[in-house]
Amino acid sequence: MQQSVTVGSGANERRIAVLHREGKAPPVVWIGGFKSDMRATKASLVDSWAERKGRACLRFDYSGHGESGGDFEAGTISRWLEETLAVMKEFLKERPVLVGSSMGGWIALLATRHLLEKHPALAPVGIVLIAPATDMTERLMWNRFPEDLRRTLEETGVYYRPSAYSDDPYPITKTLIEDGRRHLLLGQPIQAGCPVHILQGMEDPDVPWEHALELVEHLPGDSVSLTLIKDGDHRLSRDEDLERLIAAVEAIA
Repeated sequence: MQQSVTVGSGANERRIAVLHREGKAPPVVWIGGFKSDMRATKASLVDSWAERKGRACLRFDYSGHGESGGDFEAGTISRWLEETLAVMKEFLKERPVLVGSSMGGWIALLATRHLLEKHPALAPVGIVLIAPATDMTERLMWNRFPEDLRRTLEETGVYYRPSAYSDDPYPITKTLIEDGRRHLLLGQPIQAGCPVHILQGMEDPDVPWEHALELVEHLPGDSVSLTLIKDGDHRLSRDEDLERLIAAVEAIA
């Protein structure tokens, strides 16, 4: 059933669209990627699995995404993390399994850090990450941009990046890049406090498989599994990829 959560106030207020399925624990929380939405293929597949298993499932759209309100270009990691935490605190009563895709993998790890520190009763019991784009604004965007593109971004405040996944370009804002620097995780140990399973395609042009290896190295205290899919791309949406995803969620849940 679709519901909503209001996050922020005044000019920063936005309505976050939520799909919440009641069921047995642990609830599975889908945390989507940059410019993705809660009705996309993998998110819907996880929900269908939850329905078959009688498992609770929680999906939502960040502001500026899908069915939520707000302007995409106003989006930042801080803003989307705030929304993720607000949705979880509103709908969860037990420790969840987090399933984070691409940018959602980074946000899942940031949310986990917050919950471990502030709300341990909602800290995850397991995490599945699909091509996790940890520190993406710095490592996968800014560091890859040529000097002329960086200069354009500094001068105009936005770069419209062509996308392989949409006819419309993705706006990358200077604010997004600068805010992302407040949330960088790589370079220090990352404590998840639970088992983590990473699925990573080796033909992924957006998140190199070496990036996933680096993340594994930064999870020293946790049980971490890494599945490298030799011919897998960024989406990992082929039938065999989706089967791996459901197997990973089922095993860790």
